[in-house]
Amino acid sequence: MRTFDYVRPATLPEALSALAASPEARALGGGMSLVPALKLRLAAPSALVDLRGIPELRGIRITDDAIVIGATTTHADVAAHPAILDRLPALAALAGGIGDPQVRNCGTIGGVVANNDPSADYPAALLALGASIETSRGSHAADDFFTGMFETALAPGEIVTAIRFPIPKQAAYEKFKSPASRYALVGVFVAVTAGGVRVAVTGAASCVFRAEMIESALGERLAPESLEGLRFSTDGLNADMHADAPFRAHLIGVLARRAVSKLLATGKVN
Repeated sequence: MRTFDYVRPATLPEALSALAASPEARALGGGMSLVPALKLRLAAPSALVDLRGIPELRGIRITDDAIVIGATTTHADVAAHPAILDRLPALAALAGGIGDPQVRNCGTIGGVVANNDPSADYPAALLALGASIETSRGSHAADDFFTGMFETALAPGEIVTAIRFPIPKQAAYEKFKSPASRYALVGVFVAVTAGGVRVAVTGAASCVFRAEMIESALGERLAPESLEGLRFSTDGLNADMHADAPFRAHLIGVLARRAVSKLLATGKVN
């Protein structure tokens, strides 16, 4: 591992200044992705700027129509928050299914969103719920934020400060876990929003994506039976030692039906 400077700013302006001081500097959230990358020498920053000491980046706020989660809020905090359990239980369940207890108590929502791992869970929730990503420079709609494998619309030096989740009428998430990492081989998030049904898929391709064919079918009738007989193309789907593209295509349909069944079983309409 190369040597690097470690900076723990107390304010957002201090963090931005530290990142601007060196183009090789990296922001550090929970370190669940960046620290392993350092160990494997896949990343070699000149400095780590630890965001966890900035109070304004942590915490959960509830408004009439949204849940706003600070970037350094941990997965465990999201999973256990009473208001999220009540108003958006699908998001609490998603957070509670990430990794293991160590990952959930160290990993942060902002780190996951900024990293955009193709098998991460949160991007599916952001995309299906039509969330917005608040940053040090403004705001990005989730539909425009995730641009490719480990790529986002963030500019150099731009920091994720919070995620704003509109509260849907109903929502559910289902994933097929890798037995080793608990990453999603495929994950499907279904949300009934004010603008209609939105469905996002993670783990299946190089980047999270909207499943428009499923959205169209569920828009006509919100029932698992609406998805029977749908066949998903393998074009662009991942194929690796864990699962080939046809299996991932099959899982998209299976998990979408399970998510719809779960959504309907709750009977909860906000």
